Amino acid sequence: MSDGFLTTHVLDTARGVPAAGLRVMLYEVTGNSHRKIAEAVTNADGRTDAPILPAAKFVPGTYELVFCAGDYLRATGQAGGEQAGAEPLFLDEVPIRFGMAEADAHYHVPLLLSAYGYSTYRGS
Repeated sequence: MSDGFLTTHVLDTARGVPAAGLRVMLYEVTGNSHRKIAEAVTNADGRTDAPILPAAKFVPGTYELVFCAGDYLRATGQAGGEQAGAEPLFLDEVPIRFGMAEADAHYHVPLLLSAYGYSTYRGS
């Protein structure tokens, strides 16, 4: 039995606030195959209400979180650039592929987001 689990959160660095209401999907990746295994929406703290991959479902492997940044940026009035509402957005869906090798570890993969850039890291 594994004790590992995965959490995530999103911070809106342009506004200096947690990114509430942002949809996040988790995929298991095998070769060129992606299988969606979870989906959640961030709460007022920019986090999912529960681990996006709880210990009961945790298996070491390759995964991909896909953050629906475009929907969030549109909803918060940050879409566009020179012309408000311009399409396509510079950032829309933000995929982050990563591996989890330790069966008993807590993995935390946050997203720091603005309309024109993002970063991530392995958090704690």
